[in-house]
Amino acid sequence: MSHPSDAGAPPAGGRHGRPWRAAGPTAVLLTAVLGAGLLGAGLTGQPAPRPPRPAPGAGAPGPAWSTDPDGFPTDPRGLPRATPTTITIPRIGVDAKIMKLGVEADGSVQVPPLEQAQHAGWYSRGPSPGEIGNAVVVGHVDSAYLGPAVFFDLGALLPGDLVTVGRADGRSVTFQVDAVRAYPKEQFPAELVYGPNDRAGLRVVTCGGVFDEQAREYPDNVIVFATLVSP
Repeated sequence: MSHPSDAGAPPAGGRHGRPWRAAGPTAVLLTAVLGAGLLGAGLTGQPAPRPPRPAPGAGAPGPAWSTDPDGFPTDPRGLPRATPTTITIPRIGVDAKIMKLGVEADGSVQVPPLEQAQHAGWYSRGPSPGEIGNAVVVGHVDSAYLGPAVFFDLGALLPGDLVTVGRADGRSVTFQVDAVRAYPKEQFPAELVYGPNDRAGLRVVTCGGVFDEQAREYPDNVIVFATLVSP
């Protein structure tokens, strides 16, 4: 199973190392002139790898439940593939639709349009939430069109918080946050985000750090690492 590494990862939490909410409206207005690139290029620092296929037998019928050290139930096989439709994160007030994303011509991961920054996006070339492997959901932190965006407060999440994803098959899958980390974009941990996992994991990604006016981008990515606890 892949575990997030702390090596080279500064504390997550948004501008100046604090939760995005604490940055206040002034910081949002600072970036409102951009109109592009608030998540965009630099999400991976390199073209996104195509994740491996789920292990044979993933989603096969029959009970196979165990519990993690905190007593949450876990199913190591995961669920059949299904398109995610919504994401809910109670601690930070997220209740958003999820759109399907692919890759750009240069191989980088697509992101939701800035005028739809209230929505999150699912990297559809990887596992879906609930399948074995790491499902990847991305979203903007703010937008010239909307101000604070879907993952404005993502850095305020704590280990143990829950993230629930609705799926097109009518199921909802809940993940428990294992860690929240911030990485410089040039050190994006592609293996931890897109690499293999022998359980059903979730990676939620947005931008972080102090906005660079000269470069017109954020220097970091904030990443939530989570593991399936309930189907």
